[in-house]
Amino acid sequence: MWPIEMSLVDITKMFSMFQPTEEEGNGEISQLNQAISNDDDKLLAELLSQERYRRFINSRSGWGVPGTPLRLAASMGHLKCLEVLLVHGAEVDSLDVKAQTPLFTAVSGKHLDCVQALLRAGANPNGSIYNNSSPLLIAAREGDVEILKELLDHGAEVNVRCKMPNWAYNPCACSGPLYLALVYGHFDCFRLLLLYGANPDFNSTEERLLSRIKSPKTALEMCFKYGCGTEYVQLLIDFGANLYLPDLSASKNIKQNEVLKLLDRARAQPRCLMSLSRITIRKYLKQASGLHSIDQLNIPPILKDYVKHHLS
Repeated sequence: MWPIEMSLVDITKMFSMFQPTEEEGNGEISQLNQAISNDDDKLLAELLSQERYRRFINSRSGWGVPGTPLRLAASMGHLKCLEVLLVHGAEVDSLDVKAQTPLFTAVSGKHLDCVQALLRAGANPNGSIYNNSSPLLIAAREGDVEILKELLDHGAEVNVRCKMPNWAYNPCACSGPLYLALVYGHFDCFRLLLLYGANPDFNSTEERLLSRIKSPKTALEMCFKYGCGTEYVQLLIDFGANLYLPDLSASKNIKQNEVLKLLDRARAQPRCLMSLSRITIRKYLKQASGLHSIDQLNIPPILKDYVKHHLS
């Protein structure tokens, strides 16, 4: 879990990292950055074979958002240069002045191959604790389902939310990836997040946060608000959303007859035993050993596929 508050020591440490330093080597740093900008991995490797260049491999420089050479390669999508930097010892989770990691910039730039290389090198899939956002939130908002899957496969927190101080708690400020995928109409991302264990009801799993929001909205209510189709609501039903939480009678924005009919039918009869079993198995596996352990269950393959939602 992300820390809710940062201490003065944390803040001082963070800003000390971003202070410009008076050091020789502006020429060396400039040549490293130029090689990366030109996507010249051979020249970059030749430079980094020399100690006078290699000592500046994690130095921050540049206009706008000063960052390390690795951040520059990640933001431009120059995979071969990025791999050269990692081989020569570049710090994989180095921060820029916005507390963004190279992985965060690669996700923002939609550079899948760079994202994969950074994750293989051990990059934190959740980004930096000092940044309000996270790579997963960016991928969900942009609808990058391949990048989203890479992050989730490497352990990114599926129910992550924007990090805000206590006084800023509100439904919008605390948007999570499932809500972002829903609001922006990225159905494949929406389904993928549910498959990896996203909460099908509320945007956050923190009771303390929910208690501070006057009227927390469920995912079902957000589906009605933003005009999502029946496929979104059916998924929420299948993944165990509480169908009785939203007060739909109080909403004036519901104009989707088909969606309402679907929800009314689901409310009118109890869930079947197979559906309840799947929901329960997934819930306890997620709490215990993780959803990846479905394959270790001593059940027939067809049932494993059912628990994974691989069957229609």
